[in-house]
Amino acid sequence: MNASTTTSMDPVVSIIVVSYNTREMTLECLESIRAETTTVSFEVLFVDNQSSDGSLDAVRERFGDDPRYLIKDNDSNLGFAVANNHLAEQASGRYLLLLNPDTVVLDHAIDRIVAFAESHPRNGIWGGRTLFEDGSLNPTNCFGPYTLWALFCASIGLTWLFPGSPLFNPRAYPGWDRTGIREVGMVTGCLLLMENSLWKELQGFDPEFFMYAEEADLCARAIDAGRQPIISGEPTIIHHGGASEKTRAGKQIKLLDGNIRYFRRHWSRPAYHIGLVLIDISILIRALSESLRRRPTADRVWSVIWSERATWRRSIRGGSEPKASSR
Repeated sequence: MNASTTTSMDPVVSIIVVSYNTREMTLECLESIRAETTTVSFEVLFVDNQSSDGSLDAVRERFGDDPRYLIKDNDSNLGFAVANNHLAEQASGRYLLLLNPDTVVLDHAIDRIVAFAESHPRNGIWGGRTLFEDGSLNPTNCFGPYTLWALFCASIGLTWLFPGSPLFNPRAYPGWDRTGIREVGMVTGCLLLMENSLWKELQGFDPEFFMYAEEADLCARAIDAGRQPIISGEPTIIHHGGASEKTRAGKQIKLLDGNIRYFRRHWSRPAYHIGLVLIDISILIRALSESLRRRPTADRVWSVIWSERATWRRSIRGGSEPKASSR
């Protein structure tokens, strides 16, 4: 659709950006939207989750006069899922685009992903290709379905031993350079386009998720509703990845918390409990290995994760019950 047929009050796509302590990257991201989106009309719904690096003031100074940018802040860090839900309630576009603040839009990527969506309307969720800053492939734009087999392979080290094997590393789609078009298990929230109507039908992200796995849950629910996420290699962005998380242990703890919530919601009860055992064994083995190798305390990532298991295992004690039968 040509931008001349719409107005800033009637955007084709509502772009949602949630930031936390990524000031310079956030500014670059928001500027790249404006520079590279020339075919479809858009609005940017931006919220800062209580950053301490001056992100909010910098964004207001740079973009506050552009009527296409709605700039908000939260009284507290609500997490990725809830912050996106709040912004989506105010979105007026036919499409919602979730875009991480540590990204840079390249070569009209937003125009391209909207055109891709309009040529594949039945899918309902669309993604693009992501690169690192040096131009090499960042393969985290999508993943295969999260199954008990995939967790088993990762937990006992088969994924690490055979990273190029589709059998032992099924979630990574090894050997695929993310070009062309392919239906996938999930599109990650760094670049995820979705019909606004489907978002409302699914009631957005489950607020039980704070950060990580919320898009896996959303895509799984979309698949249950008969819509299959799909990737095109044409819309391309830079995604730095993990910019708001300063420690490896901190990121892994949040990942574990989100994954356990996902398992509880989407796996059968037996699979869920087997999965918990696999996670415990995997982390304990890694922590013991760090100790046996006498790694410096500051480098013992898995020992830290094991010592803080009460944090990431809290998701076991709350929320929805495991499913009674397999999906």
